[in-house]
This record gives sequence, C-alpha cells and structure tokens, in this order.
Amino acid sequence: MANDKATVNHSYEDWYKCIMGYERSYKRWESRVDRIVKKYKDDSRYDRNPNARFNILWSNVQTIQPAIFARLPRPDVSRRFRDSDPIGRVASMMLERALEFELEHYGDYKSAMNNAVLDRLLGGRGVAWVRYEPHIVGEQADEPEDGYEITEDSDEAETEGGIENESQERIEYECCPVDYVHWKDFGHTIARTWEEVTAVWRRVYMSRPALVERFGEELGYKIPLDTKPDDLKQSYKNDDGVYEALIYEIWDKETGKVLWISKSLGKILDERDDPLQLENFWPCPKPLYATLTTDSLEPIPDFVIYQDQARELDALCDRIDGLINALKVRGVYDASASELARLFSEGENNTLIPVHNWMAFAEKQGMKGAIDLVDITPFATALQSCYTAMEQVKNQIYELMGIADIQRGQSDPNDTLGAQIIKSNNAAGRLKTQQHAVVDFATSLLSIKAQIICNHFTDDTLIKISGAMQLSDSDKQYIPQAIALLRDEAAKNFRIEVTSDSMIYQDEQQEKADRMSFLQAIGGFMQQAIPASQASPELTPMLMEMLKFAVTSFKAGKQLEGIIDETADKFREQAKQAEGQPKPPSPEQQKMQMTMQLEQAKMQATQAQAQQSAQLEQAKLQAQMQLEKAKQEYQAQENQLKFQLEEQRNQADAQMKLQSDQAKMEMELKVAQMKMMTERNTQVMLAHIKNGAKIEVARIGSGNDDGEQAYLSEEEFAKSQEHPLQPIASAIGQGNQQMAQAITALVDTINAQHNRPKTVVRGSDGKIIGVQ
Repeated sequence: MANDKATVNHSYEDWYKCIMGYERSYKRWESRVDRIVKKYKDDSRYDRNPNARFNILWSNVQTIQPAIFARLPRPDVSRRFRDSDPIGRVASMMLERALEFELEHYGDYKSAMNNAVLDRLLGGRGVAWVRYEPHIVGEQADEPEDGYEITEDSDEAETEGGIENESQERIEYECCPVDYVHWKDFGHTIARTWEEVTAVWRRVYMSRPALVERFGEELGYKIPLDTKPDDLKQSYKNDDGVYEALIYEIWDKETGKVLWISKSLGKILDERDDPLQLENFWPCPKPLYATLTTDSLEPIPDFVIYQDQARELDALCDRIDGLINALKVRGVYDASASELARLFSEGENNTLIPVHNWMAFAEKQGMKGAIDLVDITPFATALQSCYTAMEQVKNQIYELMGIADIQRGQSDPNDTLGAQIIKSNNAAGRLKTQQHAVVDFATSLLSIKAQIICNHFTDDTLIKISGAMQLSDSDKQYIPQAIALLRDEAAKNFRIEVTSDSMIYQDEQQEKADRMSFLQAIGGFMQQAIPASQASPELTPMLMEMLKFAVTSFKAGKQLEGIIDETADKFREQAKQAEGQPKPPSPEQQKMQMTMQLEQAKMQATQAQAQQSAQLEQAKLQAQMQLEKAKQEYQAQENQLKFQLEEQRNQADAQMKLQSDQAKMEMELKVAQMKMMTERNTQVMLAHIKNGAKIEVARIGSGNDDGEQAYLSEEEFAKSQEHPLQPIASAIGQGNQQMAQAITALVDTINAQHNRPKTVVRGSDGKIIGVQ
C-alpha cells in the first residue's frame, strides 16, 4: 500500500477539477437545503408574503432532535475479549477516563454533535472534524523545569535540531477538539457509496494573521482574502470588502497526504504526509446522512418526503386565518332610525337606547324590519371543516415521519394501556434507525479522539487527564504496561474497543431499577457460590470466572473487575497451595465425624450439667450458712437493742416517778399552807366582823407571807354588799388561783345562807365597820 501511495501524484489542476465537479453535482441539493432552512427559520414572512403559515418543519425537528440526541455520550472503552487481562483492563480504564475528561472539559464535542444532528434533520447531512492541538511554550535553557537537565550533549543536540541554545520548547497541554463543519463547507470525491470515496475536504476561512502563522510570512501575505462566511455576509450586506481567505484542506486517502490549496492563488500551499496516523486516515467519520440510495451520496432531506402535505397545511392555515377575520358581525340598518348605529357600540348589559317616533318604528316590525345582519353560519362551518382537514393533514405528516402522539406529549384519553404501549413501540421502532445512526456517528468521533490521544499525547498528559494515580494500588503497577499497550496500534486494535452508550433522555427510575437488578443477580449468585466454594475449594476459580462473566455484562460492573481479578488471583494461589495438602474427607467420613462430634458434645454437655449441679448445691449450702449466720447476728443485735431500750425505759420511769413524788409533795405542802392560811384568814375576817374593826386579810402568794395586812377601802367594801367575802377572794386570788376558786365557792355558800337584806354599819369616825 505504501508503494502504491507513493506512485500516485495529484496536481493542483486535478484537485481544482475534482472540487468544481463536486460543487456542480451538489448545487441542486444545496439550493434545496437553502429553501428548507428558510422554511425552518420562517424567513418567508419577511419576503413580502402576508400569508399565514403552519411551521410543521420546526415542530417535527424540535420533537425528533431530543429523541435521537439529548445528552453527551459516555465513552465505553472495554476489552475486546472478556478474558483475564489486567493490563488491558487498566489501559481501557485510562483511555475511557481520558475521553471523559475531553468531553467534559471542552464543550466543542456537544456543540458539534448538536449542529451535526440539526443539519441531518434539515439538509440530510451532518459533518464533524477532529483536530490535534498541542499548545507549545518556550522556556529559558538556564532555568530547567519538569525534570529537564541541560548538559553539553543536550545543547549540541538542540543546535543540530534547529533549536537555539538559549531556549527550549515544551508542551503545556494537549487537546483534540471537534470542529463542526457546515454542510456547504464539506466535500468529497463523487461516488455512489461512502466506501468508494477516496478524498474528503473542508473549506476553512482564515484571517491574515492566521495565514501568516500557518504558512509563514512569505506565503501568508500572498494569499488573497477572497471570501467571507455566510454569517458575515448577512451582517455586512452593504460592505463590499472581503474579510477572509478560503482555504481547502484536502485529505487524500490514496496518497496518504494532506494538502492545503487556495483557488484564488491557484497553487498548493502546503503538503504533508499522514499527520495523525489514524486507522481510517480521515479525521472525520462518515457523515450523518438522512435518506440515501446506492447510486449517489446526495442525501434526501426529510422535509422533501412530506413537503406536499406541508404545503396543504400552509394553505389550510392561511384559509383559517381568513375565515377567522371574516367572523365579524356586519349588516345594514334603516337610516331613519339613526339610534340603531349605537346598538353595538354603546349597548351594554341592562342598557336601553331610546328611539324617536316609536309608533312608526313599531309599524316597521321594530328591530327585525330596521336591521339586517350578515349570516356567519357558512363561515363557521367552513372554519370547522378547515380545522378537521388540518388535523388529518398533520396526522398524515406524523405517519410519514413516524412521530407518535405519545412522543409529542399527546394521547387519546380513551386509549387503553395496551394501545399506548403498541403506539410507543411502533414509534420507537421508526426512530431506532436514526438513533443508531447518531450513536454510530458519536462513536466514530470518540474513536478518532481515542486514536489521537494514544498516538500523540505524552505519557505525562495521559496520566494527568486519566487520573491514573487515583487508581487502586493493585492497578497502579500496570500503568507503564498499559501506556505501552495504548501506544501499540496492532495490540490495541485487538484488545480494546471504543463505543458510546445511548444519548437519548434516560429514565432515572429505570437506571435505578437496572442497578438493583444487578445487585440482586450478583447477590443471588454469591449466596449459592459461597457454600459451594466452602464445600469444594477446587471449584473456587471456576466460580470466580463465572462471577466475572456475569459482572462484565453490566456497565456498572466495570469498576468491580479489578477487585474481582485480584480476588480471583488470591483464590488461585490458595488453590495451588492446597494441591499438596491431603484431600478433604468424603461425605460418609464427614457424616461419621459429625456423629462422633455430636456424641462427644452430648457427653461434654452432660458432664458440664453435672458439674454445674454440684456447683449449684455447694452455692446453696454456702448461702444457707451465710443466712443462718446473718440471722444470729441480727438476733444478737435485736436483744442488745431490747436491753438498751428496757434500761432506758426503767430510768425514764424512775425519773418520772421521782418527779411525780416531788410534785405531789409540793402540792400537798401548798394545799396545807393554803388550808392553814384559809382558816387563819377566815378567823381574822370573822373576828373583825364581830369586833367591827377593819377587815384585814393576809396576802397569800409567793413572796407575800410576811404577815402584812391588807385593808379594804370603803369603795371595795361597798362592792361586797351582796358578797361580803368577794374582796377577800380577790385578794387571795392574787396569790393562788385554785385557792381563789375555793374561797369563791365558800362565799357563794355563805351568801346563800345569809340571803337577807343588809345595812351598812359605820363607826364613830364615819368609816364602814360592818353590815347588819
């Protein structure tokens, strides 16, 4: 193949003819796509076209696009064969992480996919292009970084390679962006199928600084700025100047070379051998095509299939608009009744309008004779018919495009669940082809990015963007071998494959259900595998292989493969170590051993029970002895306490008896004293009464026993007319309360016996000396 490529040589004239042949062949298709894009953007409303339109193209594109591409794909890099290959597994994991970093860190991939899918739905062809973009910076040689060491040999080598000794270049970072290619800017050699295409190209618009940087100053300033993109044409319609140069970047698969030409300059600007070293040579996958035939690669846009129905829909929409405008209350009225003109402008709820000359107005049948309105029933009927026809035309378009009402968010409430499932399955079947085409297109882009990463990214960049240092310790040891495998094109093709998962909206509940299904399946297998492995250790390697076979069928199981491999290796080592050991006993021997062990366990249980009973009896006797001892101690303490209480009680009784005797003696002494004093006072009182002298009463009381006399005054004696002894009792009461009570009782007795009139007897000095 290399010799064949070397013999082929195409001049500028050959490429110019090839490009012009393609542009003439696809001119009709480009004109058709221009009209479809204007229809999608509804530009006809601004071209002096007042007719109403129903943009069914926009509606269908907005419905189908999220159904076939709604989110970024997730790279799925796996081993081509599900065998035990830890190096291939680590290499797949590193490449998958690197692709995920590229997709998430740069937004060019999603933008290119969105634009390509939109071009496919409108014009029928979507194209994307992958580039390798290293960012190189220069550094001073006397300040080495990142492990660079400047020596004499390195200086000489740099001088020989054309690099100045004072500085050196290093790659700051690398990336492989995905460029969207407009459907007008892409071209290829004319062929019937994609497999017959031998060269592809794209038109690149470059400014003067970009030309100088890419082709050098000498050639960069010679290239004329001959064109400008369509977006600039729309922005600067009144400006006749040009802004950019149109460069054709051609990838020729036959020669394995890449060329850059300018039609205005009329020469090849640059020519290089295969710069990317890709498997299929081209940096772009097969375009995302709509309907194709085997006789041409000119795609048939989807809108062409239902453009007649869309035209009918526009006509019906315009008629409906006219009928709606015709639905107005219009008519004539009698000019003599000018008040009727105010009927529809001023007549409101519960408002009456006066009419002059009512009698004449009534003779003309009133309102019926004075007003005649236009009948709008035919307009309403026609409007309803238009709406019905419009629904039928839309259903025809949805049937052609395979868009079910369920996908449009509409459904018949009378449909059963089975009918809705059938509709959903049929609609999904119609869209499956488009979905698979988008997935294949996205997978091809990922595959090209993966090849660029493996062929051109440095080891340091690959380790950084893949996060290889965050892998488990068991996987880190395979990083150098994994990088070497990624560099080896032949081994990589046989051992690693790059795919992508679905890019439509995923049901979160369905994803959770899939994970639960994975856990249930693996859990059920483990419940059966663990007892089998314990019973027959030689079956462990086979069981681990069966587990790997089940896990690798799930996408979520890829993260567990490393741990499963490590565990399987450990079991294999254990199995090898167990080969020289005696074989486990047979089931009969195991049964006999279990019986003997059971009997032995029963005997041990009986002995333990007897020993436990003896210990319980001994513990019971000890408890009884301790209880008797405690009772005796308690009885002794109780007797001692009783003796102490009895002694205290006797002492208290003796003391109380002594106090009682003392009190009794004191009482008897006081009573004797009182009795003696009472007798003495009585005698003294009687003697004084007989003698007519002053009444003297001896004071009775503590501290008044000195014989001092107490005399009654005249007023005191007058108060004692009815009770002669009352003053004496009062005087005595000052000494002793009990004696006073006894004297009072005695006075009451005497008064009772001498209850007769009394006369005061006075002496010669006028003082009272007695009563009579």
